[in-house]
Amino acid sequence: MPSVTNNFLRCSAQSPSYIYVQGDWILAHYEELKKVLQQQTYSPEAGSQLDFSSLNTIDTSGAQLLCEWLGSERAVQVLKQAVGLSPERQRLVDTVAQAAIDSPAPPPPTKSPATLYTVVGHIGIATLRFFSNVRELLGFVGLTLETWFLNFLRPAQWRVTSIVAQLEQTGLNAVPIIALLTFMVGAVVAFLGATILSDFGATIYTVDLVAFSFLREFAVLLTAILMAGRTASAFTAQIGSMNINEEIDALRALGLNPILLLVVPRVCALLIALPLLTFVGMVSGIFGGMMVCALTLGISPTMFLSVFKADVGLTQFFLGMSKAPIFAFLIAIIGCMQGFKVTGSAQSLGERTTMAVVHSIFTVILIDAIAALFFMEMGW
Repeated sequence: MPSVTNNFLRCSAQSPSYIYVQGDWILAHYEELKKVLQQQTYSPEAGSQLDFSSLNTIDTSGAQLLCEWLGSERAVQVLKQAVGLSPERQRLVDTVAQAAIDSPAPPPPTKSPATLYTVVGHIGIATLRFFSNVRELLGFVGLTLETWFLNFLRPAQWRVTSIVAQLEQTGLNAVPIIALLTFMVGAVVAFLGATILSDFGATIYTVDLVAFSFLREFAVLLTAILMAGRTASAFTAQIGSMNINEEIDALRALGLNPILLLVVPRVCALLIALPLLTFVGMVSGIFGGMMVCALTLGISPTMFLSVFKADVGLTQFFLGMSKAPIFAFLIAIIGCMQGFKVTGSAQSLGERTTMAVVHSIFTVILIDAIAALFFMEMGW
């Protein structure tokens, strides 16, 4: 070894056969020790002997670095021939060296997966999760329908009070927000229609635009989306809180059916409320469009209603209303199902409430798109 002088190793040309280990080989100097040892090499063939007489202190981390520098396999033999190493330190270094020999070698570092593989993996996981959610939803739908049909002919099992209470919360209390929202959207649609159709001298067709859009799509879609955010989240929070407090387990212990007590009344209430709210949305949206036509286009309410009666058939009303019960059933089912899946933590309740809203809105838009394609193919 060439002449070396630092805080931890010393070797001079005057005594080439000795390498003096000195200083404090402790955890506080770990990084500095590691750098020094990486710059120096130890070759036992040169006949060098270690001298520990100048060593102040050494701990486990220092002994580990020393054994790695000497080589775990030969460290025990080299240290037996060392000078100035006390028995206590000899035992410490021997123990560390033996542990290094007995411990398995660390596995080689694995390459990080390529970006394409990562993206494909995430897509696969999302696809499996999607099909799992669909399977769970279909199972819960079947369980609810089974409970419903089994108790349909048993009037004593009907929870009329629960249905009326849920009808008030989901239907009556939602009328103002539904009416206000659809009124403003109807006004916006009329503004946009008037802006575009006025370039062609066809502003009178703004009436048809507002009527067709709200009777077929906007009223039921906006109502369903709003109920998905308002009602599905409420169902999940209510049933989830009961699940956290073990109230559902108490119902089962009493021999009562939680589906009959908690799910069926909410589904029935929303099946009644959503079509009624959809009708309110249709009337309110058309009224908003009629007000804009009267104020900006000079189309009086009488003319608006005349064009509406002449151009818009009753079929458009039934097409829009036909989707309301389907949306109501799915929104109620998703909200209740997510409530039953809540575990005993506030974080789980928040996650399931968010999932209920997202899944409900996604399902509503998906079913609406499928229905629009079906109606178009049927020529309705």
